[in-house]
Amino acid sequence: MGGSKAEEKPAGGGGGGGEDWWCYQFGNKEYDVGQDALIVKSSKKSPLPLRMVVFAMTMICGIFICTMCMKQLGSDSLSRIVKIEVAEQLCNKSAILHSEVHFVHYPQPITYSRSECKCTPVRFFAIISSQRSGSGWFETLLNSHMNVSSNGEIFSSKERRSNISSITKTLDKVYNLDWNSSASKNECTAAVGLKWMLNQGLVANHADIADYFNRRGVSAIFLFRRNLLRQLVSQLANNHDRYLKQLNGTHKAHVHTAYEASILARYKPRLNTTSLIRSLKQVDDYTRDALENLKSINHITIYYEDLIRNRTKLLDVLDFLKVPRSKLVSRHVKIHTKPLSEQIENWDEVYNALNGTQYESFLNADYRI
Repeated sequence: MGGSKAEEKPAGGGGGGGEDWWCYQFGNKEYDVGQDALIVKSSKKSPLPLRMVVFAMTMICGIFICTMCMKQLGSDSLSRIVKIEVAEQLCNKSAILHSEVHFVHYPQPITYSRSECKCTPVRFFAIISSQRSGSGWFETLLNSHMNVSSNGEIFSSKERRSNISSITKTLDKVYNLDWNSSASKNECTAAVGLKWMLNQGLVANHADIADYFNRRGVSAIFLFRRNLLRQLVSQLANNHDRYLKQLNGTHKAHVHTAYEASILARYKPRLNTTSLIRSLKQVDDYTRDALENLKSINHITIYYEDLIRNRTKLLDVLDFLKVPRSKLVSRHVKIHTKPLSEQIENWDEVYNALNGTQYESFLNADYRI
């Protein structure tokens, strides 16, 4: 009995009986593993088989990690690139001017197939504006065109503009025709874009956004208002209704009937004449700086007042987007149609504050409805 127990425990080791155990004797590199012993008498020679095993395991791990990364990125990424390249090769682009090639795209959306219109080139655009500059009305006009899809104020959501990564991810989805909205024309879209306010992450990330637009071939439609005083009145009236909700308990930034417009137009804001000039200058400088920072983008600049006076200005926009000219319509009804003297409570004070200054022109009737 005693002899058999002695045979179960190898000589020179100290360990637990009955369990697998490891013994490393580093003086002469003697390694005992369980009941099998491997003795390496020479410390100068490298164990080649062991090195080969380690190398093989390293290669296997590398291949496994690469495989997981490819799956994480999406198995269809490469196939989508190939599809886009094939689509562009099959479509006849000889009619496209060399200077325009960078702005012509053939998206391959994930959510549906453009099989019938796969060779219809698509232009990418963004309406860049500021609040109460007529951008809502202007966008509905564009969306009345059968080949134009403008997807609204997408970056009003703070989450989508939280950082440049979120912004570009959202833009990629829009320009791949995978953004679903009421404006989506799907298969035969020839121009796709969105409406983007300056204070919705655009100014804060202007360098990265300009780089993205230039790299992806995105064009900008700069839409602003010359008369900043009228814009201020519209903003104050809109803020007033946001809290009071004058139309059956609902706030409406835009209306579709003359009756609704008349209710919202009843409010006459009282302006702070002490800070009025400073406020107008801040808005003016903010817009000018933004345009300066974004001037490298392919763009067209239009003004709300020009569109009101002359609707043929819309044709310039259609020509810029390279879509067929057509009649554009909107259901929007203008809210403030009267002279400013009838829309500001303390008009006399405002007149005296701006008369003789660089903003004196804002006091005049710049258009009539």
